[in-house]
Amino acid sequence: MTATIIDGKAFAAQVRAQVTTHVAMLKEKGIVPGLAVVLVGNDPASDVYVTSKGKMTREVGMEGFEHRLPDTTSEADLLALIDQLNQDDKVHGILVQLPLPAHMDSAKVINALDPAKDVDGFHILNVGLLGTGQKAMVPCTPLGSLMMLRDHHGSLSGLHAVVLGRSNIVGKPMAQLLLNDSCTVTIAHSRTKDLPALCRTADILVAAVGRPEMVTGDWIKPGATVIDVGINRIERDGKKRLMGDVEFASAAAVAGAITPVPGGVGPMTIACLLANTVTACCRANGLAEPEGLTP
Repeated sequence: MTATIIDGKAFAAQVRAQVTTHVAMLKEKGIVPGLAVVLVGNDPASDVYVTSKGKMTREVGMEGFEHRLPDTTSEADLLALIDQLNQDDKVHGILVQLPLPAHMDSAKVINALDPAKDVDGFHILNVGLLGTGQKAMVPCTPLGSLMMLRDHHGSLSGLHAVVLGRSNIVGKPMAQLLLNDSCTVTIAHSRTKDLPALCRTADILVAAVGRPEMVTGDWIKPGATVIDVGINRIERDGKKRLMGDVEFASAAAVAGAITPVPGGVGPMTIACLLANTVTACCRANGLAEPEGLTP
């Protein structure tokens, strides 16, 4: 068996095209969606990510506001900036790039955001709304993964999904989204007994553990769909490369469909950030939300 490759790069381009269309429609009404991104410190990976977000924000026609602060910035000053952005009508989405410097309380900072502008979906109110099946801002990586699963399968109802990883950013919200789509969901983690055997029961396996090539082909049920969320930067044969949580070659020989790394879930994360910003803008203005860009 050779797995179908789920092309996240191509799918993300479709999502961005939808966003561009909706942005143009909003502009006809005199409304310009705005995304503010806050970066504290000079982490190289975060810097590249923020730069990419800014570029794509402009490409889809939205207004972007970048706030780059030194790592010596006080928590109080960051909270003051967030308060300012919360009250700015030109800003519909706010993203605080993580990780923050050690002297800052990340939970306190995230929960200072206006939940309606929390386009990362990390605010405790959005977590609670998602967990109770209500309208929420949904974390971008799980949302992108759900979009690809729906596109590939159509209905997910009745499928057994195993989510490997229990982080607040991916694992838990991914499990909730799948549950809301009527999957039978199991959350697995490092303490799970006989992890390979459990993974072999999954019709959908979502790997989000942050361990390169942890999942091999013999962990996968024949014909299963594998969503590899892992992005691990490693050095091999003298070259730096990106690698997922799934050993791609062996997994692709067994699975029915699989996302590659790079080019799978990663591009969908930024595309869904843009989609969430448009959704937040529509909600703020009492307009219908764009179809296909929300759960």
